Amino acid sequence: MQNVKFSILVADDEAPQRQLMRAVLEKDFSVVTAANGEEARQLLTQRSFDLVITDERMPVVTGSELIRWMKEHAPETPVVVLTAFGSIQTAVEAIKLGAADYLTKPLKSPEELRLVVSRLLEQRIQNNERLVQRADSEIDFPVADIVAVSPPMREALQLGARVAPQTTTVLLTGESGSGKEVLARFIHRASPRSDAAFVALNCAALSETLLESELFGHEKGAFTGATQTRQGRFELAHGGTLFLDEIAEMNLDLQVKFLRVLQEREFERVGGTRTITVDVRVIAATNRDLDESMKSGRFRGDLFYRLNVFPIHLPPLRERREDIVPLAEHFFSKLVKRMGIGGKRISAEAKSVLSNHDWPGNVRELQNAIERALIISRSQEITPEDLPLQMPWTSSHVDATHTLAEIEKTAILRTLEANQGDRRRTAEQLDISIRTLQYRLKEYGLTGRD
Repeated sequence: MQNVKFSILVADDEAPQRQLMRAVLEKDFSVVTAANGEEARQLLTQRSFDLVITDERMPVVTGSELIRWMKEHAPETPVVVLTAFGSIQTAVEAIKLGAADYLTKPLKSPEELRLVVSRLLEQRIQNNERLVQRADSEIDFPVADIVAVSPPMREALQLGARVAPQTTTVLLTGESGSGKEVLARFIHRASPRSDAAFVALNCAALSETLLESELFGHEKGAFTGATQTRQGRFELAHGGTLFLDEIAEMNLDLQVKFLRVLQEREFERVGGTRTITVDVRVIAATNRDLDESMKSGRFRGDLFYRLNVFPIHLPPLRERREDIVPLAEHFFSKLVKRMGIGGKRISAEAKSVLSNHDWPGNVRELQNAIERALIISRSQEITPEDLPLQMPWTSSHVDATHTLAEIEKTAILRTLEANQGDRRRTAEQLDISIRTLQYRLKEYGLTGRD
């Protein structure tokens, strides 16, 4: 499995020095060289680098001048400054300007250069991870929680394994809670990009204005509150995978910009003019019918066809009932360890109830049901009475002739009524974002209060 290489820009006016650093680093990194500071600056306007190494003394644009320029235009990129032996004060000044570290020339050894570069790149990865503020604080169920006993789920998993080694864009479809993010992580971990970042974003969790900034980043002063330049999810996912959930919630203007990134692999930050090139594998997901959204004018046709290169559908839990009990037992086993509860088991009657429930919230609802049952159970067995399944959308309330849209409307209306019109509580119970609920309320002509 081939790892994605970090990109390093080396700027030095001495050709032997450039060649030496390239020889030391090119085995593990993608190295680009510049003969002077001005050339380095031009390269930085054309693409982004993971790290820059620059000599201090260069004609036209010195290393310090390049650092000052980068502080304004590429503040996220760490810089190592090279200084001649005996010029430590110059290096200290460069550190004050924003350089991450310095090395003296001539280099003591190739290993010294490798160690400094590796340490700074590791720090950058950690910083990027802290910047990735996901809509959910943690994944609901990790990759190990993929249970594929049923034929449709096994097929979905096989398709994921088949497409993983490629760079092909993947479109995951399925109801909320069916495991789309879990499958996306599986694809990422089975791909050549597994050592790079997996960055996730729920497009419905943010306003339209914030979504653009979150995707593409913004420059300082781009809008009120933009007090500093910030990388977007595409930059944070460089070399790795970007998972975009609820892609249908993206507005048409933003769809145009997103399409450009898919086609050209480049974009500009909000408020910026510098074109940034990225290498990102996109996995998109939706619980809506994109074909229908396209026909109704809410989703661009060219973007749909670009995303729909390799579609994978995840069936809802009610269509793969063979997975329900194995999943329940898996969650049960994990939770009893985490909660420090011993000697419990799920009764045969409870398993029967679990198997026959329709699970509108799918795998996520099942996990929550098992956790709640463990908390409230007073015996050594989880019984049907411990399971919180008496919800307004259970099978006894739904006629088999109803369409999915009618069932969805019924679930929303009854949950809204049960919560006395409280939209926020309704969204939490239905396990959807408040924005998605508001969209559905408007679509069905329903009302409610926050």
